[in-house]
This record gives sequence, structure tokens and C-alpha cells, in this order.
Amino acid sequence: MTPGWSHEVDVLVVGSGAGGMTAALTSALEGLETLLVEKAPVYGGTTALSGGGIWVPNNPTLEKAGVTDPPERVVEYLEHITGGRIPRSRLAAYVEHGPAMFRMFAARTRHLRFSWCPGYADYHPEAPGGRPEGRSVECPPFDLRLLGERADQLRGSSMKVPGGLVITSADYVKLNMLTRTWRGRRTAFRLGVQGVLNRLRRRRMVSLGQSLVARLRMSLVEAGVPLWLDSPLLDLVRDDQGAVVGAVVRHEGATVRVRARKGVVVASGGFDHNEAMRKEHLPEVGRDDMSGGADSNTGDGISAGQAVGAAVDLMDDAWWMPSIRRPDGKVHALVAERSIPNSLIVTPQGERFTNEASPYVTFVHEQITGGHPYLWFVMDQTARRRYPFGAVIPGKDLPETWYESGLAHRADTLTALARAIGVPAGTLEATVARYNELVETGRDDDFGRGESAYDRYYGDPTLPNPVLGAVREAPYLAVRIEAGDLGTKGGLLTDEHARVVDASGATIQGLYATGNAAASVMGHDYAGAGATIGPAMVFGYVAARHAAREG
Repeated sequence: MTPGWSHEVDVLVVGSGAGGMTAALTSALEGLETLLVEKAPVYGGTTALSGGGIWVPNNPTLEKAGVTDPPERVVEYLEHITGGRIPRSRLAAYVEHGPAMFRMFAARTRHLRFSWCPGYADYHPEAPGGRPEGRSVECPPFDLRLLGERADQLRGSSMKVPGGLVITSADYVKLNMLTRTWRGRRTAFRLGVQGVLNRLRRRRMVSLGQSLVARLRMSLVEAGVPLWLDSPLLDLVRDDQGAVVGAVVRHEGATVRVRARKGVVVASGGFDHNEAMRKEHLPEVGRDDMSGGADSNTGDGISAGQAVGAAVDLMDDAWWMPSIRRPDGKVHALVAERSIPNSLIVTPQGERFTNEASPYVTFVHEQITGGHPYLWFVMDQTARRRYPFGAVIPGKDLPETWYESGLAHRADTLTALARAIGVPAGTLEATVARYNELVETGRDDDFGRGESAYDRYYGDPTLPNPVLGAVREAPYLAVRIEAGDLGTKGGLLTDEHARVVDASGATIQGLYATGNAAASVMGHDYAGAGATIGPAMVFGYVAARHAAREG
């Protein structure tokens, strides 16, 4: 043991989301002694709370499905959506190393397996290099019994599914149309049978982000990587030349100095639940904490990096998501709901302002630009009868607590609904009338709702335009929407090797970052489902490989 240190490894990874776990796994597979530390008493971070999608073009799963592109075409797409904000070298590194990471998983792990989400379009599929059929993959369901007692330390999912069914993203889009298509009904039947079999066989099946995390955790166990829970990062440690050589961690009630011979990878998440940082950096409309990120995400890694001279970027942005805060305080993200045909979303003035079915980051950016502090999701009884909303099954009224708390309102006329939500009645009536006129034509000439393949993914395939349906059947409902997020997007500035850089662009030797602790490679936009987790994993892989060769 080097004097002055109480623990010594080759690579120290901070944070147990997908990015941190991938960095730790890669490091171990490269033959390095690795330690993974996690602030929370559970592992998985925001990844465990998520849908678990991974956007990495040209990976082997996509290759088998015939969904491939020349790498330069993918870089062209990323350059288009990021508008020149992100250096081409970082974009090219992401596109190059992503498939290699997946090949490593296939060749050197037993549990990391993936399936394609067919038809889940890129978020800008009509842009140069975009894919209408999508490039997102996910993990199949996983039986937690394989993890033994470690299963109980997995962060619980925020996505509660009626009936306790184990649903993948590919299943959900079908199940969403349970009342409308035979495909939806067959999916419900199949999932119901699987659920019964799982209970009979006493399986502990998880899907979505929890499946990805569990598979990574199982791979880490087999690779011999220790995980310290309840072990927050306190400080980074530099040598006389300014290189990061380790960190100070609180572990089992003691302050532990951990030397990292080849590097420290910060993957500790964003500043989702740090009130002071949100107020300092985020726009006014998005400052309130409506985040669906892990409650332990308070920007610790970002602050520690800044303390050793790291530059930051994109601190004014987040992975925005229109959301509702339920009376129990939990945040529910509105993804599929915004494609419900017999509905529209209006401002506090009672007017439409954008394409309701657009990608969620785009939607909230429009809300922020317009300065709308909140919005109203207006729907009629056709919508309530046909489609789920906020985990409430079709045909069932919204919970009474939603009405009691003021989250939701209902009325027999649009005039009465407008009065209840404080919107000018004449404006709301005119907005709905105009919307219904557009529905009759089958085309939204005002905002282009339904023109993109992404818009239509969660829509109703039985309709001429899957996301357009008249709002006519009383009683009418309105639900208050806020500018939520899946985590913040800004963080430590990194290069194509995931090395953290300072304000002059010089690298800080020994320090790497990935995930929401790093400034996003997606800039202010979002390439497709899983474009948070995908880059987190890829640059965790890149960081570990660079540390193994150059650290």
C-alpha cells in the first residue's frame, strides 16, 4: 500500500448507473483492479428508474435485423441535431466505439443480451441520417434470483405496471392499444400467461432499466468487481503536477483515501435534486425539481470535478420531459400520452403552442421558449375510454385524489372546464374548434402533429392520422403538466477519450467522466430512445479502455 492511502486500485469508478457499471466492467475485463463506489444504499442510479433503452447505431443486434448505416451517415445525423455544438471527434468516437462495446459484451459476458425495439423511430427520423424504423435496443427481462441477496440492493423501478406484468418497451407500444387492436390484445394475453408462469415458478422478473442494471451487476460479480454502497465521493485528490490520482470516499462511517493508479471515472449523475444548482443554472420554467432522476443525484461529481479545475458545459439544459406530479408526490413522465388522438395541450392562455406528439425534449424546449410555467392536457371521454393515461387503464376514471388535489379537473362543457382551470373560455373553445377542423382534414397545418414517424409511434394505427382525433365527447378532462426531466444534461466537459478537460481545453490527467456527470454528447437535442444511456455506456467503455492503455 502506498503511504498516505487506505485503499489502492487501478481504476476507481464513482456511480453505479449504466455508465459507471460499464466503465467498471470494461476496466475489469481489461485486466485492471477496479472498485465501484455508489453514494446511495442501492445501485442502479437513474438507469434503474428508466425505460432502459440504448441508442447505439450499428451494434450487433441491429446488424442482425439489417438496420445498419455507414458510420459517416450516423455522424451526419448527430452533427445535424447537435447543430455544430459538439466536436466531430466526440461524435465520431461515439459512433466508432459503440458497436465495439456491444461486441465485447457478446464475447466476454454471459448476461448482457439485447433485442431491437422495431419501429421506435429516431427522434428526428426525417433529418439526414435519421432512421424511421429506429435504432433503439433493450435488454430482455431478467430473473433477479440469479443475483441472490444482491437483488435486494437494486434500486426500485418508478414504472408501476397494472397487474404486475413484466413489460418491455417493445411490448408497451402494443399494449398501449389494448382496446384498439388485436395485436394489443394478443400482447396482453401473452404477458398475462407469462405473469402466471413467473409466479408459479417463483421467478423475480424485471424489465426495462432494471433488467439492464441487473445484467450489468451480474456481469460485475462474475468479473470480480467490488461495489461499495453508501459510499459518497467527498473529494478528488491531485498530485503535485495536478493529475488526479485518487479520491476521498466515505465508507462504513470512515473517511477512506482511495488511490487510483490509472484513473478515476466520475459517473455519479447530474444535479437533478440539487435545488441551489437548479436555480443557478436551469431556465426559470425548469428550475422546480420535477425530476425523475435518482434522488441521490445532487451534482457531487460535477462539483468535485470543478474543484480540481474542470470545465463544464450545457449546464442550462436537461433531459426534459413533460410530467405530472401525482398527489403522492411521485413524478410521472408523459411519453405515449402525448400521442393520444382525442386530446390537445394548451397554455395557461388556452392556446396550442407546439406539436403535442413531438420528442419530449423538443416539446419542453418549446414550453421554455414560450415561457409557459405549466400546461393543461385536455382530453374527452373518447380518449379516456380508449387509451391509458398516467398508468390509469382505459375506461377507468382518473383517481379521485387527482381531482381533490387540483391536478385534474372535469366538466360537462368546455366553458365549465375553462372556468375550472382558469383559462379564458372563449379561447379554449376556439382552440378546440380549430383543432377539430384540422382533425377533419387529417392534417395538422398549424403544428405538424403526426407528420413525423416518431409522432406516430405511440399513436392509434386504426386512424387515418394516428395522433389526430376530435375532442367532442363530454365530460371533458384537463390535467396539469409541468416541465419535468429525466436528469440534467450539463456536466464536466470531456474529449473523445472521455477525459475531463479544463477551461483551456487541456486534459486533467487521470480524470474521466461519463453519463449525466459529463456534458452530453447530444448537445441540446436527443437522437432517439436511449440516447442518454447509450452515450453513458459507450464513454464509460471508452474511459476504461483509455485508462488501461494510457493511464
